[in-house]
Amino acid sequence: MSQGIENKIVVITGASSGLGEAAARHLAERGAWVVLGRGETLAE
Repeated sequence: MSQGIENKIVVITGASSGLGEAAARHLAERGAWVVLGRGETLAE
């Protein structure tokens, strides 16, 4: 069974840079609701 990501809620930790950031952008561009977790010092 294949389902799209549109209107799904996704939680990503480590979204300030690297793979987490890329994943967050990719999923948001495809219509997912993205909840981000980040390191305080990196994201400021």
